[in-house]
Amino acid sequence: MTTALVWFRRDLRLTDNAALGHALKTANRIVPVYVYAPEEDGDWAPGGASRWWLHHSLTALSESLAQRGSRLVIRLGPSLEALHQLIRETGASSVCFNRLYEPARLTHDRAIEQALTAQGVHVYAGHGHLLIEPWATQSQSGSPYRVYTPYARSARMRLVASSPQPAPRALPLSPSRLISLPLRELGLRPRIRWDAAFDRHWQPGETGALRRLRQLSERLPNYARDRDRPATDGTTHLSPHLHFGEVAPQQVWRAVQQAKAEVRTGVLHGADVLERELLWREFAHHVLHHYPQTPDRPLDKRFAKFPWRRSKTLLTAWQRGETGIPIVDAGMRELWETGYMHNRVRMIVASFLAKHARLDWRQGARWFWDTLVDADLANNTLNWQWVAGCGADAAPYFRIFNPELQSRKFDPQAEYLRRWLPELGGLAIKQMHAPWRATTSDLHAAGVRLGHDYPQPIVELAKGRAAALEAFQDWRSTLHTA
Repeated sequence: MTTALVWFRRDLRLTDNAALGHALKTANRIVPVYVYAPEEDGDWAPGGASRWWLHHSLTALSESLAQRGSRLVIRLGPSLEALHQLIRETGASSVCFNRLYEPARLTHDRAIEQALTAQGVHVYAGHGHLLIEPWATQSQSGSPYRVYTPYARSARMRLVASSPQPAPRALPLSPSRLISLPLRELGLRPRIRWDAAFDRHWQPGETGALRRLRQLSERLPNYARDRDRPATDGTTHLSPHLHFGEVAPQQVWRAVQQAKAEVRTGVLHGADVLERELLWREFAHHVLHHYPQTPDRPLDKRFAKFPWRRSKTLLTAWQRGETGIPIVDAGMRELWETGYMHNRVRMIVASFLAKHARLDWRQGARWFWDTLVDADLANNTLNWQWVAGCGADAAPYFRIFNPELQSRKFDPQAEYLRRWLPELGGLAIKQMHAPWRATTSDLHAAGVRLGHDYPQPIVELAKGRAAALEAFQDWRSTLHTA
C-alpha cells in the first residue's frame, strides 16, 4: 500500500487542488497535513488578521476532510523536520504540495524538495496558487516585465484552459495513531477580542469561497461601476479566499469566461475589468519573484533616499482613523472592524499617507499587513509602491489623490461616510465630505464640535499637496546634481 502526504499550505480547499489530485492518482492512502511554521515566512509572518482567517479556514478544511472520512493532521514546524517525522510514522513514499511564490517560501521549498528527493521520497510540487508561474513570462529582451500592460498581453497568450477537478466525495482514512496538534494550540486567535465583528462579515473556508464565486455572475453586469463605490456591495470579496487558496484562480477565471459566454448586458465590460484585476495579481507575483527586495526597498532605487517624514503622531492618527479627513478615517475604521477595506478607499488612504502626510509607504504596508484579512505580500508590495510612485508601473509621485474630491465622486450620497463616521451623521451630505468647510452654525446644528467630536484635519489638503510636490522637486534636483 502506497501512502502520500498531502501538505496543505495556502491551498485550503479540496476542489481544483493539484497536489491532492496527484496524490489520489498515485497513492492508496492519503494523509492530509498542515505544518504551522510562520518563521519560514521570514520577515513577513502572517499578521493578526491573517492569523484569524487561518484559524477559521483550517477549521473549515478539517470539517470538509472529516465529512469525507479523513482528517487533518496538524504539526508545528520546521516544515522539513515535521515532514520527516510524518514520513517515519506513516511510511509515506511521496509528499505532494502546491507551490508558494514568496521569496522566503521559495527558498525553503527548494531546500525541502532537495532534502526529500535525496532520501528517495517522491516530491510533487503543483501549480495551484497562480494562473501562470511568475518566471514563465518575460519581455522580448528576456528581462522581467515592469509595466503591467505588456505583461498582461503576454500572460494572456500563455494562459492554458484547465479542466475543473471536483472535490473528492470520499478520502482514505488517515491512520488513527497519528498525533495531531489541537488547532487552538497554534494560538492564531487574538487574546484581546479586536476580531469580535469579523464573523459578521466573513465566512472563511472553501464553502464561503464557493458562495462568493456563485455570486459572481450577479455582480458582473454592474461590476465596472460598482467596484469603485465603497457604499455599494459591488466587489467580489474573493481576495482573502484567493490568498488562502480556498478558491483557485483557475476557478475564478473559468467563472468569468462562463459569464462572458452568456453575453448579458454589462457582463462583458465587467468581466474584462475583473480579468485585468486577476492579471494584476499575477503581475504582482511576477514582480515580487524577480525583485524579491521590494517588500522592504523601492523598485526604483532612486527613492531609497527620498525624504520621507518621521511622525509617530501622524502615523497613529492615520492608523486609528483620526486624521480629520472623512474618507480616510472611514476607510481606516472599516479596516479595523472588518479586516478589509474597499479597494478605491485603499488607494485614497495610501495616497494620503505617502503624499499628504509624506510618511514612508513601508509604514502603511506594514499596517495593512497586520490588519487585512487578505494581506498578500505580492499585492501589498506592488500596490503600495504603485501609490508611492516608486514601484513597477507606478503612478508618478506628483499624481496625488485629492481625498475630498474622491469622496464626493465615489460616495456622492455620503453613505459610506455615514456608516463609519456616525458622529458626522447630522451634517448635510456636501458637508460630510469636508466638515472643516461647514459653518459654525451648521456644525452646531449637527451637534459636531471639530477637535472634540471629530478631529480637525491633521494636514490641510492644499498645503500637504504643495509640500509633497516641493519635497519631490527638491529630491529630483539632488538626483541631477549627484
